[in-house]
Amino acid sequence: MTTFADKSAETSSAAGYIALDERWSTHNYHPLPVVIAEAEGAWVTDVQGERYLDFLSGYSALNFGHRHPDLVRAATEQLGRVTLTSRAFHHDQLGSFCRELAELTGTEMVLPMNSGAEAVESALKVARKWAYRVKGVAENQAQIVVAGSNFHGRTTTIVSFSTDDEARADFGPFTPGFVVVPYGDAAALAEAITENTAAVLLEPIQGEAGVIVPPDGYLAEARRLCDEANTLLIADEIQSGLARTGTIFALDHERITADLYTLGKALGGGIMPVSAVVGRADVLGVLRPGEHGSTFGGNPLACAVGRAVIRLLSTGEFQQRSTALGAHLHERLSELVGNGVSAVRGRGLWAGVDLAEDGLTGREASEALMKRGVLCKETHGHTLRLAPPLVIEERELDRGVDALAEVVGMR
Repeated sequence: MTTFADKSAETSSAAGYIALDERWSTHNYHPLPVVIAEAEGAWVTDVQGERYLDFLSGYSALNFGHRHPDLVRAATEQLGRVTLTSRAFHHDQLGSFCRELAELTGTEMVLPMNSGAEAVESALKVARKWAYRVKGVAENQAQIVVAGSNFHGRTTTIVSFSTDDEARADFGPFTPGFVVVPYGDAAALAEAITENTAAVLLEPIQGEAGVIVPPDGYLAEARRLCDEANTLLIADEIQSGLARTGTIFALDHERITADLYTLGKALGGGIMPVSAVVGRADVLGVLRPGEHGSTFGGNPLACAVGRAVIRLLSTGEFQQRSTALGAHLHERLSELVGNGVSAVRGRGLWAGVDLAEDGLTGREASEALMKRGVLCKETHGHTLRLAPPLVIEERELDRGVDALAEVVGMR
């Protein structure tokens, strides 16, 4: 029987750490065989001292890189003061966090939560309550229209409207009240909206699906249809928001606004799980005390880190970096099309790379890149998702793309 006394022998190598994970942690992930021990900026270091470029950024949670000094400083200072009060009491960080986030995003009210999935769940609850209290939908008849190939989280309600069989299998019965239409199909969306539609929930760019950018005009048409039907538009910007695509929101590229936005990942800067629903005050204002809450949502430590993230974004530096470096990344990636790559899509420092069907699988390519010092992850068989941190340098981007060029030329 293993004891605490001999645990050092158990973790004296990468294989030991991996074996420990495999024995004691639930197998709900299939990670690459690398064990990270340290990180800074765009780089991580494993337990054996090998360094890797991080081309995944925690699915956009690390937009500002690992251990950004401003974020670490904010967290450290707050750790020395107070970390949690619960919302049973006021604290000196919450109001400023909400005001600053609303000002950054051009919205009117903030509902702080923790994880991205919680933000989506909260937005769904708010939309339903708004439909009953304001729009006048009959009790228990409210519907939410969503897009196929979506990814909004993994709670029971959210997987109820997933079209990914792996995400749904054996988790039923599912939550009713959702209508699924093809992503990017404005005609199907128009047909699905009825007098009972509380909201349309969309990702402006679908990340998990492979960084899918919708057709030109689709999001603007979704906005028009929602206005026409007195229906809310909810934009899930958990992966696409906060400078990932070169603007605060990916929706900003379309020059339209949503009624509610869900935020997470980068809002915590890779330090804390921080999420929020932001949007119209007359919509979020339907909530009353006792109707929704979270013990940790809006806690002092999370708010302090979130405020530091907002300060970083308020300068515009990271939006500019994403735009300029993203253009370079996509130019370099486009050179690979026809040479082991069948298509490249995305915006800013975010790209989906479809590998040739007769070449490496996404998993094989990810493992080959890892051996060359670059970390990313596959999705849906033959697609790689690239999301380097916004602090990355152009030469580091080139290093990653050069490694990918070498890998896709293997077959």
